[in-house]
Amino acid sequence: MASDLNSKGLILALVVSFLCLSMFNASEPPLTLDYYKSTCPEVLDIVRKEMECAVLSDPRNAALILRLHFHDCFVQGCDGSVLLDDTYTLRGEKKAPNNKNALKGFRIIDRIKNRMESECPGIVSCADILTVAARDAVLLVGGPYWDVPLGRKDSKTAGYELVESNIPTADEGILPIISKFVYQGLSVTDMVALSGAHTIGMARCTNFRNRIYGDFAATAGIGNPVSRQYLKKLKSICPPIKGSDNNETAMDNVTPDLFDNSYYHVLMRGEGVMNSDQELYSSFLAVQTKKLVAKYAENPIAFFEQFSESMVRLGNITNPETYENGEVRRNCRFVNT
Repeated sequence: MASDLNSKGLILALVVSFLCLSMFNASEPPLTLDYYKSTCPEVLDIVRKEMECAVLSDPRNAALILRLHFHDCFVQGCDGSVLLDDTYTLRGEKKAPNNKNALKGFRIIDRIKNRMESECPGIVSCADILTVAARDAVLLVGGPYWDVPLGRKDSKTAGYELVESNIPTADEGILPIISKFVYQGLSVTDMVALSGAHTIGMARCTNFRNRIYGDFAATAGIGNPVSRQYLKKLKSICPPIKGSDNNETAMDNVTPDLFDNSYYHVLMRGEGVMNSDQELYSSFLAVQTKKLVAKYAENPIAFFEQFSESMVRLGNITNPETYENGEVRRNCRFVNT
């Protein structure tokens, strides 16, 4: 047992070491705050007004857009590739196993793009629209504001195969999750802060069934009566039968439509819906992440500040190929012909 712990500790140390190297060698993308100052000065107002309508009609739309942005940036960088539909010559990312049935909100981006094309045709990329929309989504449900650097191009390709290897999944342990963030040039601190996005949005039964019935269920609720009680609630929402896969529950069961630090309190009570969330606090390897969870639970300002910083870094994950071969799509679902 001791040797097993030592080996896992060594793996964690190697991951953190690789993180330091990757961050040291990372180059800043050519993005600027005033990129559209002369070509489309209305860009931020257009996105904001459309997002206001979307969130006013259904606050859950904020989480949908935020998730779209994350899934876009973790595959080929923030290049709008997640928005592409399948064609005879292109296999998009939408139907990849880790994205299928998990991503929505595409019509919201379509509406913003249509409005943008009427005001500034051929100027503003879908990748930039999605990045700004994610910021406004957070702001409109009570979260922090941050300035969004702009100037991304849209890719002409998609990364169907990369979805499986790059996107963290609901049942993963803490080390695989850390490694996926490290691969993107993001730190452990970024990982814990960005996970706080789960303070809004819903989780599908298929993403937490293993936590309540599978390998993780054996330890759920031990020494924590509140967690055991919550386990019963989750089982009522997500029965063992497969037909319930699309049943949903809020990832933050206290303030699901408000962007705040309640998510971290949820983890400290053992009530994280998905294993990947609860691992941040409960895993025996969660030495650093547990401290950060407690910090953000105690200090909402610290969470907001770090979340804003980490969202900028997430948005700065770029696809170098798009600066040479990218384009500004006229329709976010298809490359230009």
